[in-house]
Order: sequence, then structure tokens, then C-alpha cells
Amino acid sequence: MIDRRPVTASLQALLATLTGRPVGVRSVPLDEFGRPLPPPYTILDPLDHTSDDQTLADRHTTAVSNYQATFVSGPNPADPNSRGGDEQAQWLADKGRKVIERPTDGSPGYRHPLTIPGINCWRREASEVGGTPDPEDGIITSVIRFRLFLEEQPTG
Repeated sequence: MIDRRPVTASLQALLATLTGRPVGVRSVPLDEFGRPLPPPYTILDPLDHTSDDQTLADRHTTAVSNYQATFVSGPNPADPNSRGGDEQAQWLADKGRKVIERPTDGSPGYRHPLTIPGINCWRREASEVGGTPDPEDGIITSVIRFRLFLEEQPTG
């Protein structure tokens, strides 16, 4: 059976690497003192996780995990009159979408490894599902849903 927690941790780390910004799971990312970090950042929400392949011989060695990544823009801390904007939200989303980027030389697999101990992610999908402006606090978001197709790697 494929546990969800290591999959989430791996996707969180990959998104942080690709965007160069912090990623919180189900919440705003926090600093080392437990205080919310200012945007821009990403919030990663685990959605459904299916581990039944609908066969009689199912040993639960495969799973499909779905996530929603909300890329949050924010004001420039050096400019008290600035607001988050679409440009920044799209920039973050473009960086995050690289989760599904293929190698430029045509070789199989994905350009950016999703390292999950004992698990192979053999297929990845991304669909942009919009975003939201929030004029009250000056942020704008862009949202991508990721679907990861997983299988246990044989041992031995």
C-alpha cells in the first residue's frame, strides 16, 4: 500500500525547488518560529488518494494522488502601496507547472525528479483550474491541480 505522507512531502519539496519560494501543506508556510511567511508562496492541498485498481488481483501496489497547488502572489514588502498581481501569480504557476516538464532531449521520464522512497511516479498530469483575486488583502492566486500515478518499486 502506498502511504500518502511521503508523496505529499516529495511534491512539496519539488514545488519549493521549482518556484524558489516556500510551500505550506494545507496552510500558509511558516518560518522557524511558527509565524506565517509573507507571499509569494504556494499552498499545497492534498485531495483524493485512490489505491484500488479495480481488479480481483489488486494488491494495492498502485495509487493515484491528486493535489491542488495555490500559487499566492503578494505585495512587495519594500513598497507599502504595492499589491499582489497576476504577473507574479502566473510566474509562480509557470514555475510550478514544471512538475510535468519532460526532458528536452526526448528521453523518457520527467525533467525534475519526484523522489519518493520505494515509489515510482510513472505519470504526471497538471490542469490549471483558474485563480482568485482578493482585493481586500492585495493578493491574487493561480491554481493548478496535479494528478500523480504511482506504483511501488519492486525490492530485491
